[in-house]
Amino acid sequence: MTVKLLLEFAVVIGAILMGSRYGGVGLGLWGGAGVLVLSYVFGLPPTAPPIDVMLIILAVIMATSVMEAAGGIDWLVRVAEGLIRRNPKQITIVAPVVSWLFTLGAGTGHVFYPLLPVIHEVAHENGIRPERPIAVSTIASQQAITASPVSAATAAMIALFEPAGIKLGTIIAIAIPATLIGVIVAALVQTRVGKELKDDPEYQRRLKAGEIEPPRGGKGTAEQKELPKTARTSALMFLLGVALVVAAGLFPVLRPAFLKAGKSVPLDMATTIQIVMLTMAALILAVTRVPAANVPRTPSSQAGVTAVVGIFGLAWLGDTFIKANEKLIIGQIGDLTAAYPVVFAVGLFFASVLLFSQAATTRALMPLGISLGLPSSSLIASWPAVNGYFFLPTYGTIIAAINFDRSGTTRIGRFVLNHSFMLPGLVATCTAVAVGLLIAKFVL
Repeated sequence: MTVKLLLEFAVVIGAILMGSRYGGVGLGLWGGAGVLVLSYVFGLPPTAPPIDVMLIILAVIMATSVMEAAGGIDWLVRVAEGLIRRNPKQITIVAPVVSWLFTLGAGTGHVFYPLLPVIHEVAHENGIRPERPIAVSTIASQQAITASPVSAATAAMIALFEPAGIKLGTIIAIAIPATLIGVIVAALVQTRVGKELKDDPEYQRRLKAGEIEPPRGGKGTAEQKELPKTARTSALMFLLGVALVVAAGLFPVLRPAFLKAGKSVPLDMATTIQIVMLTMAALILAVTRVPAANVPRTPSSQAGVTAVVGIFGLAWLGDTFIKANEKLIIGQIGDLTAAYPVVFAVGLFFASVLLFSQAATTRALMPLGISLGLPSSSLIASWPAVNGYFFLPTYGTIIAAINFDRSGTTRIGRFVLNHSFMLPGLVATCTAVAVGLLIAKFVL
């Protein structure tokens, strides 16, 4: 490697570290600053920003935000809560599967936050250590992002792999069973984690200090707020949009065809998703009559803008660096990753630890895997490795999970990395990649 390449790489890492200090849109903004340094100081030509990915995310987030403004996400949470409360003794298995299912359908982790107090309450009232279902459910909500047909991460995968003939149906045929099996295996492991509540010193201390009430033997006290009449309608309409996207990906004949280079070619999936989800957003707005001014104020809308800015800056930074040094990078690590594809999965994992985003990690590193000539089967199977941001206990869902567990069993250890999410996170991710590699042999 040349000194110039190492300095350019230091700029990339420095921009990521600076962005991670600020979080949120800071990641994308510092990514843009990194592009400036690479182009103005080192003379690297900036690549084109990932416009397709950004537009897909905007379209999906608009549909999600209109649904949320109409109460649809609250309705989905209500359904999830009913499923969890129906099987209280098996909450360590049921809660993560429900969390995975609802994140899968909604394409956003926002549906998970309101489930945290429900999971805590049901576990505690039934004498089950809350850490067990809370930690693995948090991981399940992350894994589902890399299986949802309408998540930002999937948008990045579609934009990258469709030109190579890999369709949405192929991607989710590997990702859905792989991540679900990963979650279930992690949940089974989690049933044996930690001391029982009666033996946990921190819980007993809080109980004696009156910081938490003793279990009520399964009799919860949570009150449910009344949902608007538009809640159920908006959620069902959004899920219909998701179903249409999946159908269009599985059956190209459902998409309009246009002449291109003398051949009839179906409309690409990136554009299809944008059209379908924007239309569904408009229909939900019309049917529910929710004020359009409320839509940009929803948490989903704000998170969507953050995701777009993050991908804008970070993916642009990664593309610019990789494209300018493609031959040298491939020459250095191409043989190693070709012989051992798992090495690339490890790279995805630790990149996601820094980027705190499945979509940004996908868009930043997957092009490198494609350039290295790695098989599409290996790349898609390795995709769940981008869920590594549980490694450092600083992400929003992890912090929220710790704070919602009033029993004190979900915690960060003395050595930081020995936190409640490490074991289920590693088990779910490693299992998902291993299962994905197995399934890919039959799908691709």
